[in-house]
Amino acid sequence: MLDVSAMAMADLPSDHPGITDQNYRRRRTAIALAADEYEPGRPIPRIDYTAEEREVWHTVSTELGAKHHQLACAAYLDAADRLALPTDEVPQLDDVSGRLAALTGFRIAPVPGLVPTRRFYGSLADRCFLSTQYIRHHSAPFYTPEPDVIHELIGHANALGGRDFAQLYELAGQASRRATTEEALDFFSRVFWFTIEFGLVWERGELRTYGAGLLSSYGEIDAFRSAEVRPFDIEAMGTQHYDIAAFQPILFAAESFDQVVTDLGSWFDRFGR
Repeated sequence: MLDVSAMAMADLPSDHPGITDQNYRRRRTAIALAADEYEPGRPIPRIDYTAEEREVWHTVSTELGAKHHQLACAAYLDAADRLALPTDEVPQLDDVSGRLAALTGFRIAPVPGLVPTRRFYGSLADRCFLSTQYIRHHSAPFYTPEPDVIHELIGHANALGGRDFAQLYELAGQASRRATTEEALDFFSRVFWFTIEFGLVWERGELRTYGAGLLSSYGEIDAFRSAEVRPFDIEAMGTQHYDIAAFQPILFAAESFDQVVTDLGSWFDRFGR
């Protein structure tokens, strides 16, 4: 179980908008405790989100939805339409999990915060996505230095409403379990970063994105076309440095989403065999 008193004082990233807000930090702790008490097979604890938290969700999901129609790839838009997340309230993970299970066989499990890399990736092999339930600070609704429920649901769960995305995520999880050395896991993680999190595709002569990190970032989704865009290349992605705290200066674009499904899926399937 979590040490709640210790977690209340846990370090947040130095640039976190809520770092000096003790009420926010206590709220984070309460939400994390609910996730920590979750037992697989039981309903996911429901969070009674505050009016302030609901407003943050409404603001961000509405604004991002408008940007997605201009900047997201067709496969993501179709998957998001199938999942149909609400915009007027923060979705409950249990409801989203049930919907995903019906659509693609994926489910969601709550976690208190960041989890070890191998656990996060490995869960995907079981068609399970690990998600936080807390939401970013109200003073900066369009920014968060860490994954929150907006990133998890708008970036990842929306995509998992599509069968091709769900298959890619499952293959990625299986591949991660075959990464038996830290070097292999590092290579895999870089490929995952430049595809599932920050991947681009060409559609109708325009660059669009399928990456969860871009799709859930109000600022970076507007800026990705200004990055140095390189051709889709697994070996190059697997050795490319990236900084999680900055807009990505180098990104990789596939010729189509079909290429992502075929080439990335095949690579995940072969990796580590």
